Amino acid sequence: MDRALYEFRRGRLIVIEGIEDTAVLALAAEVVTPEILQLLSKETGQQPALTISSNRAAAIGLSPGNVNVVTVTTKNQLSAEQALALSNPLNTKSVFETAKLNTVTEKSGIFDCQKASVMLAKFSRLLPAAITADIVTRPNINLADWASKKDFLLVKAQDIFQSECLAAQSLQIVSEANVPLEGAVNTRIIAFRPQDGGLEHLAIIIGKPPKISPILTRIHSECFTGDLLGSLRCDCGDQLQGALHEIISAGTGILLYLAQEGRGIGLVNKLRAYRLQDQGFDTMEANEQLGFEYDERIYLPSVSMLNCLGFRTVKLMTNNPTKVQALEQLGISVTERVPHKFPSNRHNEFYLKTKAVKGGHYF
Repeated sequence: MDRALYEFRRGRLIVIEGIEDTAVLALAAEVVTPEILQLLSKETGQQPALTISSNRAAAIGLSPGNVNVVTVTTKNQLSAEQALALSNPLNTKSVFETAKLNTVTEKSGIFDCQKASVMLAKFSRLLPAAITADIVTRPNINLADWASKKDFLLVKAQDIFQSECLAAQSLQIVSEANVPLEGAVNTRIIAFRPQDGGLEHLAIIIGKPPKISPILTRIHSECFTGDLLGSLRCDCGDQLQGALHEIISAGTGILLYLAQEGRGIGLVNKLRAYRLQDQGFDTMEANEQLGFEYDERIYLPSVSMLNCLGFRTVKLMTNNPTKVQALEQLGISVTERVPHKFPSNRHNEFYLKTKAVKGGHYF
């Protein structure tokens, strides 16, 4: 999977094998060029189609129905310019212009190659859109041999669907060290890595927390702009420093620092969402305009890390009820939700209000 993500980000064509002898040649829409689109069509002998998420489909005026992805075809062959305009709200083409395209939408199946291609783009931290063309092979031609001959990486759709959970379940400790902090010299940082070689998560353990009683815990998703730069657009930096202060004051506790930038959409897409927020969209709407869910995070990595460290019961610092529910559903007992709020400023007050009103956060 790690190689598949790398190939997709590079703009390489990938073979995705589905069920019942289905397969597509796929390309991430964000990195499409006229040349690679022509190659995709040449290698398959088929007209390429664009698959986008239901949120992106709704944003450009297409009715997605009760599906996760929508496949869009054009009357004439899909161009790179059209694909970029349909998949990226910050493209120079406006929504009005893209809506005038003569399109036909087809609902993709639950576990098909088209949906897998969009998920692969999303896991690659690209826009959740992909261009695909069906691979029609003769009965006596093996798909793996065909892909190898063409120098295309082959990945199974089911492996893409399972990859996020399998990565979280396979987390293992790869490094740890003592890192004295101001006010907490007895601090350890433990690094976890999934078996597929993906992104590492960190556990910051302050003091010597007992494993027989609830441990003060903060689950914090990384935020480059807030944590490192002190951005005023969010409250992440305040939450990070506030959590460390609370744990230090309590004498012991744990902070899980997860590689889930931008609520799971990645830094580049978060910056895109910021531009959309500057145009008037709230934090949820901006993610949906890009084609993402409001919150793309999963909490299985947190549970895997806690289990590996031997903690089964926590007092959770959070304003997000979803975190509490997710941990409990995955077997971690949350004995107490510890409020974790900080004063707003003129740059983030609308953001925080949206999280409270639409996201159900406690403030």
